[in-house]
Amino acid sequence: MYTLIQCMRWYGHKDEVTLQDIRQAGCTGVVSALHQYLPGEIWDYDTIIQYKAEIENHGLKWEVVESLPVHDHIKLGYEDRDDLIRKYILSMQNLAKAGIKVITYNFMPLLDWLRTDVDYQREDGSGILYFKKDEYAVFDLFILKRHDARDEYSTAEYERLKHFYEKLGQSEIDRIKNNFLLPLPGADEHFNMEDLRQKIEKYRKVTREKMKTNLVYFLKKICPVADESGIQLAVHPDDPPYSVFGLPRIIHTSADCSFLFDAVPNESNGLCFCTGSFGARRDNDLVKMTEDFGSRIYFLHLRNTKILENGDFYEANHLEGDANMFQIIKNVVHLMQKENRSIPMRPDHGPKIMDDVKKNAYPGYSGLGRMKGLAELRGVEYAIQSSIGD
Repeated sequence: MYTLIQCMRWYGHKDEVTLQDIRQAGCTGVVSALHQYLPGEIWDYDTIIQYKAEIENHGLKWEVVESLPVHDHIKLGYEDRDDLIRKYILSMQNLAKAGIKVITYNFMPLLDWLRTDVDYQREDGSGILYFKKDEYAVFDLFILKRHDARDEYSTAEYERLKHFYEKLGQSEIDRIKNNFLLPLPGADEHFNMEDLRQKIEKYRKVTREKMKTNLVYFLKKICPVADESGIQLAVHPDDPPYSVFGLPRIIHTSADCSFLFDAVPNESNGLCFCTGSFGARRDNDLVKMTEDFGSRIYFLHLRNTKILENGDFYEANHLEGDANMFQIIKNVVHLMQKENRSIPMRPDHGPKIMDDVKKNAYPGYSGLGRMKGLAELRGVEYAIQSSIGD
C-alpha cells in the first residue's frame, strides 16, 4: 500500500519549530533547504551531507528540497544564464548524490507568495494569512508608487482606491507595507522600497511569453541531467495565481501546466501541486487537475483557501475552504496505487493557534496550526486507504 509521505517544512536552526516538534507531530520527514546559500551559488556536497545527518539524527528523513532557488538572471534571460545554469546543475547533482529525490523550485519573478495581512485575527482568536485586493492596490499605487500602476485601473476604480487609502490609519498603512516587504522564508533581510522598485523595473522589460521561453530554456538544460540523476523537479505555481506589480507570472492555470509538460516532456519535469496557490483562482478545477497531471505530481502542498465575491482570499482550515480536499486526496491515493509510488506531502500554511502566538514562527509556518492540518489530512487519507478493497 502506497501512502503519502508526511512532512513539514523546516527552516533550519533559526526555526521556532524544532525537528523534535516535527517528529512529535507525526511526520516522517522534513522539507528543507540550505538557506545560507544565495541564488547562483553552488551547494557544497559536504554541507548537504552534514545537514542531512542532523535531520536523520532526529529520526527524520530529508528527501525533498524546497527550494533550490533559480537566479533572477536565468528568469530574465541575461547573458550569464548559462554559467548560472551550470552551477544549478552542480548543486542538483550534489543533492542527488546525497540522496535527495525531489527538488522544488519556482519561476516567479522577484517575489514568492504575497499577503496583505499575515496575522489576520479570526473570531476564535487564531491568526491566518489574508490577501485583500484593495490593500494590494493601495500599496501598489500609493505606497510603492510603481511606474505605470495607474494604467491598470479605471478612473472610477482609481478614485475609489484613493479614497480608501486616505481613510487608512498609519498603523494600517505600516502593516500593509511591512507585510509586502517581509523577507522570504529562511532569509533574514527585508526588502526595501527602492530595491523593490528597481527590481520590478528590470522585469518590466520581459513579457510573459519571454518568461515562458526562458523557463523552457532552463528546463531543457537541467532536465536531461535530472533524468540521469533520478531527481524529480517540481515547479511551484504562482502565489497569488495571477500577475502582481505588473510582473509576468507564468505558472498558475491548467493551461500553463499543459504548456510546460508539452514543451519539456522529460520525465523529471514535474509539479509541486499546491492546492492553495492553484485554488485561489475560481477557474482552476483542482480535482480535474489531479486527474490530468497526476503522473507529473511529485510533491504536494495541501492547504485550503476561501475566495470571496470581490476576489479577496484567505487561508481557511485545511478541510474547510473551496478545495474539495476529500476528492483531491482520494484521487492522489488511487494515483499512488496505480503508479506504485508514494508522494511526499506537507500541510501548508497553518493558522496560529494556542501556544503558536507565543512563538515567532514565520507567517504560515506555525507548529500547532500545521499539526492540526496534518492530523486532519492524515485522517482523510486513512479513511480512504482503509476503504480500498471494501
